[in-house]
Amino acid sequence: MKGFPVLDFVTLGPQGSNHQLVTQRYLRLHGLQGRACIGLAEDFDEAAARVLDRRCDFLVQCAVHPATMATVARYREGLYVVDTFISPSRDLAVIRDRRVAEPRGLALMAPTEGYVRPGRWGEVTHMPTVMAVADGLRDGSVSRGLTYAFLADEEPWRFVVDEFIGSVDDAWIVYGRERVSDGSVVAWPRSPAAAMYRRLQAAEGRR
Repeated sequence: MKGFPVLDFVTLGPQGSNHQLVTQRYLRLHGLQGRACIGLAEDFDEAAARVLDRRCDFLVQCAVHPATMATVARYREGLYVVDTFISPSRDLAVIRDRRVAEPRGLALMAPTEGYVRPGRWGEVTHMPTVMAVADGLRDGSVSRGLTYAFLADEEPWRFVVDEFIGSVDDAWIVYGRERVSDGSVVAWPRSPAAAMYRRLQAAEGRR
């Protein structure tokens, strides 16, 4: 919108990734539609570099992504956690290629392995992202994978759901160049969790 500064957020691509979807939700929550744009990076080293050299203002990352620990440690000087939030992910499912008579094994991203019993599907192959599993199914290098359920909706003639998992509530981290903590805890005293603590404390007091 004219007259408003544009904020640049960066997150993990490619187009259609869960990171992109959740970042869009976050911007809507803060009323930033039209006042912020989302750039997509191939990995979080690239995303961090964009923020540090001021090509972007903020980075959004899922807290359970395999690269999160490295992001926090490697860029602790200059890249700071400025916000956290909870968001459901896209629906997940174990998707099978109908064209393969006897698919063997299961491709997945390591953090999602606990969502299923991998031994049920045979040998597990780890891939860098959930979207990489979807791309593997599309190009034929993967015959069964744990990925986004929409893949079977988009191409039902080719893909079928072997097991529907659904959405998962994930924790997300927003990084920026300006530190918001003064050394004390930064939290929301009126958060849903805080209300839960007060409710449980009151219930205990009535016993």
